[in-house]
Amino acid sequence: MELTFPRVAKENVWFREVATILGASILIALCAPFAIRLPFSPVPIVLQSHVILLMAALLGSRRGALAVLAFLAQAAAGLPVLASGKFGPLVFLGPTGGYLLGYVVGAYLVGLLMEKCKTRSSAKTFGVLCAGSLAIYLFGVTHLANFVGFQKALLLGVVPFILGDLVKTIVCVRLLRAPSSLEPLA
Repeated sequence: MELTFPRVAKENVWFREVATILGASILIALCAPFAIRLPFSPVPIVLQSHVILLMAALLGSRRGALAVLAFLAQAAAGLPVLASGKFGPLVFLGPTGGYLLGYVVGAYLVGLLMEKCKTRSSAKTFGVLCAGSLAIYLFGVTHLANFVGFQKALLLGVVPFILGDLVKTIVCVRLLRAPSSLEPLA
């Protein structure tokens, strides 16, 4: 006589993993309207980049990167889930396409570094999130440089965003350090 309980438990774990990844991708997509177009830059100010980093810090490298890939698949399929309502596969070839790839790398990096942290202080969390932002900048600027040159890509795709990204990073650190409703307050 064979019991099927372990298989049922495995299927529930798989379902939970998929639901978590898809839920995170939907949360990222819901942040699309929170974007500000800059008249001098093809790169908008977005909330999505830091929601991605926050999700990766919470979910880890594999699930964080998969959530971003699911989000980008939604965009490629034609859903208006990118900043300013952009969508479709051609967006990946446009000036902001490198930032989209950088989202995957940044999410994986943040998740991996958070997994490797033995202790999670605010300073370490801040550094990890900054590393994720730098990965996004690196891929974004490298791709944007194909359209406007490297120096101009830095001026249009990094410089206007540094202060705001630092503020968003601090907010993310605060959210990650906030006591969970499941944890007893000391």
